[in-house]
Amino acid sequence: MKPRMPEAKASKLYLGVHARLVFPDSEHEGAVLDLMRRFSSAVRFAYQRLLEGKSREELKRADGPLRQLFRLNTRYADGAIEKAKALLASAEELGSDPRKVVFGGRGLFEQLKRKHLSGKPLEALKRRWKEKRQGLLYTQGDKAKGGNPHFKLRVEDGALWLLVHLGEEGRSARALVKTSHPHLKALLERAHTALPYNAELTLKGGKLYAHLSWGEALPPPVHTRENGVLGVDVNADPYHLALAVVSPDGNLKRHLTLSLEEVDRAPNKGAKEIVLWKVAHQVVALAEEHGVALATERLKRLRKSYRGDGSGRRFRQKQHRLAYRSLLEKIHSLARKRGVEVVEVEPQDTSTIGMLKYAPQLSLSKDVAAAFVIGRRALGFAERLPKGYEALLRDPSFLAHAEGFYASRVQELREKRNTEPNPYLRRRLSREMGKARRALSLLSSLRGSPGSRRKSTVGRNFPGAHPWRVLRVGTFLPLLGREVPRDLSPLKPILLGSWEGWKESLDPHPGGGSAYSNVRFG
Repeated sequence: MKPRMPEAKASKLYLGVHARLVFPDSEHEGAVLDLMRRFSSAVRFAYQRLLEGKSREELKRADGPLRQLFRLNTRYADGAIEKAKALLASAEELGSDPRKVVFGGRGLFEQLKRKHLSGKPLEALKRRWKEKRQGLLYTQGDKAKGGNPHFKLRVEDGALWLLVHLGEEGRSARALVKTSHPHLKALLERAHTALPYNAELTLKGGKLYAHLSWGEALPPPVHTRENGVLGVDVNADPYHLALAVVSPDGNLKRHLTLSLEEVDRAPNKGAKEIVLWKVAHQVVALAEEHGVALATERLKRLRKSYRGDGSGRRFRQKQHRLAYRSLLEKIHSLARKRGVEVVEVEPQDTSTIGMLKYAPQLSLSKDVAAAFVIGRRALGFAERLPKGYEALLRDPSFLAHAEGFYASRVQELREKRNTEPNPYLRRRLSREMGKARRALSLLSSLRGSPGSRRKSTVGRNFPGAHPWRVLRVGTFLPLLGREVPRDLSPLKPILLGSWEGWKESLDPHPGGGSAYSNVRFG
């Protein structure tokens, strides 16, 4: 076990109330909409100035651009800067170019560019675009000012009202708050005790909505890594969660899967959210049952294929239905509320190590094996290459066989592509040919740089050849006939060191190797 173990990211528990706002006075509603339009423009202006290196103090000072150009007071100017900084941080975290952020949404922008609509559908699309770009107002709470001085809650005659400060001294708009949110009581308690809460107004479908949120200190974790870890792996095909309970010594105690097919059958977004929360409760309950921490992969974003890239319609459907981020956010939030420690680990090669090492060794499915690796990584264990695999990597006939397989595969795909009239199928063949070339390059790098081979990995891509990845490309497709095989039991003899028979026939598995005539990618 490594002395240095990954630390869970400290976080607050964020709660909020979503409500509809109804303005009895149309003039008040018009004044709020005008303020939202100016605020939204200020957010876009602040974003561009932050990209240019302007400081917060320059933007919000009394004679600064936000105060003068958009007629905002100090608190609203500060809120515009906060929103701009959040967008900038989000773009950087996702690895996208912050200069290419589209305010209003890239999806709507691309639809408008296509100019394929007319009449009422076009008007509806333009209205949505305008609401996205102009329908925002936000301020942070302030305990010294009694909660939120620009969004004050009042209870009058049994009804809840929101007073929205219009940015000018003495002027405010009154709106009736309509909500039955379960956190409403907690919000009213904060308002009565002058505790801070953030407020954000949005415009959707011509209606105004308010989201009032606040943070609370999380309870100290009760179920920690000292008792073990529940490793969680989300998979698109089959659509399910793989769970593995790992003891503190790194051994597997229990494993199971939870189907996510019910998420696909949900008739609408609300029903889908309910199903995801139900799954999150099941996962956290399992961690509580065993008294262990919860470990997941730390994925900033998932690659999504697009139409025409040669990946295939069915594969794209599986990718795009995967509610990975939404589900993990719910699991993490619920776990922290219940005192379950949450650990996020680097995702590199968890599936590869699980398939090569633990799936054949412990007779596990590839997904449960990946969850087991995630749990062990959260406990600080490094995954060493078994001796059988070390011997396999040192054997020149293994590398020669794998290189020969991919070289002939590249040639076969090239010939098919040159004679294929369908441009979409040609693109698919080009995609497969690129995979085969990359595999060939990886095998060649291992042969050419033996000094760079490493026996273990904790997720980093070391300089030179990576042994787990070489094993993957050298065994899965050439010997088992698939890039991601379901049956990994044929690797068990090699894993245990009994690979002498392979040296003679180069075909340890009757369904793979040179005898396999219908190789499948994917």
